[in-house]
Amino acid sequence: MPVLHLATFQSDVTPPLGHPLCGGWIEPARGVDDPLRALGVVLLGAGAPIVLCAVDWCGVRNDANLRWRQALAKAAHTTPERVAVQCVHPHNAPFADVEAQHLLESVPGSPPSLNLKFFDRAVQQSADALRESLKKTSPFTHLGIGQARVEQVASNRRILGDNGKIRFSRTSATKDPKVRAEPEGLIDPWLKTLSFWKEEQPLAALNYYATHPMSYYGDGRVSADFCGLARQKRQEEEPKIFQLYFNGCAGNVTAGKYNDGSKANRPVLRDRIYTAMKAAWKATRRHALTTYEWRVEPIRLLPRREKSFGAEESRKVLEDAKAIKARRGNAAFQLAWLARQDRPIDLTCLDLGKALVLHLPGEPFIEYQLKAQQMRKDVFVCVAGYGDGGPGYIPTDHAYLEGGYEPSVALARPSEALLTKKIAKVIKTREE
Repeated sequence: MPVLHLATFQSDVTPPLGHPLCGGWIEPARGVDDPLRALGVVLLGAGAPIVLCAVDWCGVRNDANLRWRQALAKAAHTTPERVAVQCVHPHNAPFADVEAQHLLESVPGSPPSLNLKFFDRAVQQSADALRESLKKTSPFTHLGIGQARVEQVASNRRILGDNGKIRFSRTSATKDPKVRAEPEGLIDPWLKTLSFWKEEQPLAALNYYATHPMSYYGDGRVSADFCGLARQKRQEEEPKIFQLYFNGCAGNVTAGKYNDGSKANRPVLRDRIYTAMKAAWKATRRHALTTYEWRVEPIRLLPRREKSFGAEESRKVLEDAKAIKARRGNAAFQLAWLARQDRPIDLTCLDLGKALVLHLPGEPFIEYQLKAQQMRKDVFVCVAGYGDGGPGYIPTDHAYLEGGYEPSVALARPSEALLTKKIAKVIKTREE
């Protein structure tokens, strides 16, 4: 029987002042309210090492995601397919797409999206931290499982009218009280916590919840925002238990019903997440763990067919000096997505017996998280979205007919059946 070991690592990935935030679409970094981190665990003892890493960035797309996985894989003596790099998705934080930045640099006067030297440094520092962590691993014998309902945080962004079309889009900070008064809509209200234990000694806690994690942004003040701050509050409370936070399928979920964007609301939202983390920890039950499995299922999400998403139109926008910087930056992202079509995205699943962790790309709609949980009612299913951000939003097929913000900027064509099929395959039971 293998002896299972765990290592934890962290590094500072706070951008320097002046660095673009949210891909360069908003005010650049003018100050730091709280540092950004790359946090991870390495699991050893059942095949090649597995790395799970959560980064306090808005997104890491295409080759940027691959390069980060490759660097961590090299440091852990494993392969990139056994590394998951997911983002927490605060917006006052970097958005990394290496190819998009190269495209922007090819057009004089275009707005920057990413400082490539800073990106390389951030990746290398996280890999160095991982490598150093392997000098001191801890055996683990048990898996902990707990969950708690989060009160008054998440709400569905998409509010339909009687005609079946989007009537309101409830953004992260929704000021209109009439829109905030609409029902919560479809969400996953549960914060789930997985933990690793050495007998009765807890070592690490991995927290999963689905919402856009922004209370307010756009002021140039770098922050991991309320979800990252809740994680940090738990870390300070119990410093011997390594805390991570992963964002679930939050493409169509925000805090908009409960958040008007006032600065005073950030600690309120933080404490609601923190309270659920504490409650999930209190509800945790331990189970003996002797092995685990890692499964990979590649998927090709095809680009949109519409002319406006094609290379020719995107290049025109990129080169249009009169276009706003958000449009030019998004055009670069579209071109980068088109350029990586020969390489599929890896869906991955960590099978811990009584629990599964599914890792998904982009900004998937909450429906995919709920579907995965329905498929495997026999186990505790945790879902981390915001992996390879290349495709951007991943709506349901019907959402494209309903309209609204997310389908208007999603880079992949409707692919619900394919993604659902691939999810079912990667989260299959061990006996299948």
